[in-house]
Amino acid sequence: MIYRIIMVWCLSILTLGGCAQSPSNQSTDTTSTHKTMSEAEWKQRLTPEQYFILREKGTDRPYSGKFVFTKDHGVYSCAGCGTALFTHQMKFDSHCGWPSFDKEIAGGKIKQTRDTSHGMERVEITCANCGGHLGHLFDDGPTATGLRYCVNSTSLTFEPATLNNGVLSMDTAIFAGGCFWCIEAAFESLKGVKSVVSGYSGGQTPHPDYVTVSSGNSGYAEVVQVIFDPSIISFTSLLEVFFTIHDPTTLNQQGADIGSQYRSAIFYTNLSQQQQALQAIKALTDNKVYSKPIVTEVVAFSTFYKAEDMHQAYYNLSKNEPYCRIVIQPKLDKLKKVFADKLKTDK
Repeated sequence: MIYRIIMVWCLSILTLGGCAQSPSNQSTDTTSTHKTMSEAEWKQRLTPEQYFILREKGTDRPYSGKFVFTKDHGVYSCAGCGTALFTHQMKFDSHCGWPSFDKEIAGGKIKQTRDTSHGMERVEITCANCGGHLGHLFDDGPTATGLRYCVNSTSLTFEPATLNNGVLSMDTAIFAGGCFWCIEAAFESLKGVKSVVSGYSGGQTPHPDYVTVSSGNSGYAEVVQVIFDPSIISFTSLLEVFFTIHDPTTLNQQGADIGSQYRSAIFYTNLSQQQQALQAIKALTDNKVYSKPIVTEVVAFSTFYKAEDMHQAYYNLSKNEPYCRIVIQPKLDKLKKVFADKLKTDK
């Protein structure tokens, strides 16, 4: 693993170092492939049933969908673009005739819009990435959230979770590497990564907010919580990406972002993660990959606080913003070249 990190860093140190990069010679093509597809292209991509539901806002006949009674463990994704939307833990039997969920995977993956069609007042839910129609959201759910995401089966695909002795094979990693907008977008693009949530870790005061963390005095760092399937992508591979997309030698700084909230840190959730992180840092140091000492902290994870909604899936929802075009997009372009085998592909 470490030899790949060394090779990757040598290739990418000038373009992936920090958040404040020079705009010169940087790619500005941030248009979402799915959002620019013509209807003719969608018709080629989707089955007639999927096109009717996703693009023409149709509805499955009640109790006709293949996921109405599904209880298998796994992840439900948008049938149009593959964005992960729900997990089996969020699903419940609402006896309404359509698959129902009481929450969504965090990160702004679903867009809510007022819908007054058919003489009713409802909230339509669509995939934030491709705009595909999913169904509607109601506030009559029986669980603690009080919500019922009523979704068409045809709008979804299902990926069974890998089981290890009957236990779901999912793990969690917490990384800090500067602005969480940047590292969130990078980890989100990896195969085997089921969810990436921006938030705060490392401080002591409960329930921090962005203003408090931005002061640099809270002890918290901007982090991402990565939920991943280790049967598809290992923690070692996540480390490869982590040490490539930020500069681990700048203390409390990434580019123009300065403050302890932008420090480099790995919050390990188990001893194996701690050992792998320390081994990676030692190997990078022994091989003199960097001209300066690595300052990445390796500390035990304690608490994660989800950041405000405006910080979730920031790149996916704001690709045309200058920060995304100038800072984040070049990192993703480089990832496509260096980690092509690890990146998600369109279905």
